[in-house]
Amino acid sequence: MKFETFEDVVRFHGHSCPGLALGYRVALAAIEELNIKRAEDEEIVCIVENDSCAVDAIQILTGCTFGKGNLVFKDYGKQVYTFFDRKKERAVRISIDFEFKETDEEKALWQKFINGDRNPEILGFINKRKAEKINQILNSERDRILKITYPEYKPPHEARIFKSIRCEQCGEKVAEIKARLLNGKTLCIPCFEAQLCKK
Repeated sequence: MKFETFEDVVRFHGHSCPGLALGYRVALAAIEELNIKRAEDEEIVCIVENDSCAVDAIQILTGCTFGKGNLVFKDYGKQVYTFFDRKKERAVRISIDFEFKETDEEKALWQKFINGDRNPEILGFINKRKAEKINQILNSERDRILKITYPEYKPPHEARIFKSIRCEQCGEKVAEIKARLLNGKTLCIPCFEAQLCKK
């Protein structure tokens, strides 16, 4: 399976947006910097520090996915992505540094959209601005939108498979490492949290 174009990424994600375009540029930069191909297994690992649209582009182009265990999510709310090549023992950290200048009037229109205003004038403005941002992201010089550094090579552990055990409350299986002990009972996290709320 080969994915190369922004259109490939849009088809997977479902729509075109600035976040997806940023992820596309990040993934291309990582591929270029590390001279890698799409991961078949865990030879390439990516730590993402947010759960934005950008992550879909990274999954598609680099082959780093949650299912394979080579996409690691750190909920820091930062547009930062660190890639590791296990074979070459190299790493690259890419942070997004993109700003799209807007007037106070344009910012006010964005705020109306965020607050739920969907009148045709607002929607027309939003769609126009999104298209302009996407175009700027896809066509900017890399160094104008991305900051690239080379951290020490310290990749996360390879994905591990854990024994499944049954939650004594709901009866569903849970990875042993994720189970919680409460009053002598082994519980899954939802059951554990539900019991805590009752106290």
